[in-house]
Amino acid sequence: IHSEFSCEPIRLRMCQDLPYNTTFMPNLLNHYDQQTAALAMEPFHPMVNLVCSADLRMFLCALYAPVCTVYGQVSMPCRSLCQRAKDECHKLMEVFGVAWPDDMECSRCVYCDEPYPRPEDLLTSSDPTDQSSMTVQRDYGFWCPRELKVDPDLGYTFIGKKDCSAPCPSMFFNQQELTFIRYFIGVVSIACLSATLFTFLTFLIDVTRFRYPERPIIFYAVCYVMVSLVFFLGFLLEDRVACNAVSPAQFRASTITQGSHNKVCTLFFMVLYFFTMAGSVWWVILTITWFLAAVPKWGSEAIEKKALLFHAVAWGLPGALTVTLLALNKIEGDGISGVCFIGLYDIDALRWFVLAPLCLNVAVGVSLLLVGIVALNRVRMEIPLEKENQTKLVKFMIRMGVFSVLYLVPLLTVIGCYLYEHTYRSIWETTWIEENCRHHHIPCPYKVD
Repeated sequence: IHSEFSCEPIRLRMCQDLPYNTTFMPNLLNHYDQQTAALAMEPFHPMVNLVCSADLRMFLCALYAPVCTVYGQVSMPCRSLCQRAKDECHKLMEVFGVAWPDDMECSRCVYCDEPYPRPEDLLTSSDPTDQSSMTVQRDYGFWCPRELKVDPDLGYTFIGKKDCSAPCPSMFFNQQELTFIRYFIGVVSIACLSATLFTFLTFLIDVTRFRYPERPIIFYAVCYVMVSLVFFLGFLLEDRVACNAVSPAQFRASTITQGSHNKVCTLFFMVLYFFTMAGSVWWVILTITWFLAAVPKWGSEAIEKKALLFHAVAWGLPGALTVTLLALNKIEGDGISGVCFIGLYDIDALRWFVLAPLCLNVAVGVSLLLVGIVALNRVRMEIPLEKENQTKLVKFMIRMGVFSVLYLVPLLTVIGCYLYEHTYRSIWETTWIEENCRHHHIPCPYKVD
């Protein structure tokens, strides 16, 4: 396995008698040995033999057998070299039924107009620990390591690269941190499951105790029974659902599951996302019922007449969002918690399908809550009430405030974590590439923020 940098003599027939005679593997197209690279070059032999372009042979060798240069550096061919080869050979390629591969697109090459290899590419260093050789002089972007490559049919992406997936269980935490986080999630999920189950069972014992406007608390509790249950199952299963199995025979490491091909992962996602969003909507409905009781002075019977509408919204909207995400194939495994969700690696999905709904629900709920509290406080201050009614009103306001704080503090913490991740994700990814580029033998980033 090519886990460390090493030069090797060029054995490819097409790339003999070049200005350089050593290369490295895996090459820029992620062929892990020269035999694989030679097989991939076979379709281009007729075009090279017929010399459709003076630049085609050198361009192909720059990708399939790149010059072995200073440790930690990768030399890319100029875009002009690529463009000339493509423009001059595309008609002949059509005759032989050969298409220009996507991973050879000229947009991946650097803007320059120099021959390959450049003079500086031939200045090799015999000491791989030399600090002057540890930096890349040009930023070539992220290239997917061979170990993280997945089957094209799966439709995976990682840091913008297709057919690539993140390493499992986590690219950002060491094993000791992972163990602590997993047990923390396990303990919290058990505590949450116990509390929400107790609330629901209390309701079942005496259904008449929870009438509107308090009734949405029960449905909120049911939602978080399911959420905590999924996290508890993820704790028990560790990364068996969220990760693809390692495949040493194909030089593939364990990677994060994406999409809906894993049925258990898909089921985890559906339950977790649906009930997370439904719980958030039920909290908004709870503030709406409190608002209706506090401001227009609706009674329990009047609010209860709207119950069908509440249920339609609370279960319908999350259902529609869940179906949309299934259609978009946005499911991602979480190797840390063992569950499947969205937005763990896809920042756009996190922004529009997690942060936007949660922030909207918080804004609406808090607004209604504050208006209701102000209205109730005005009633208490301005209208003389009997001592018993005044006590009931104060208790109602306290219950409303305490429950809202218990809901909002954890939720705002989660939203804060999502926002922090949304802001710094690109920096974390660049740092990970910088720390692992030499091990995976991919271009190192030019700058690390």
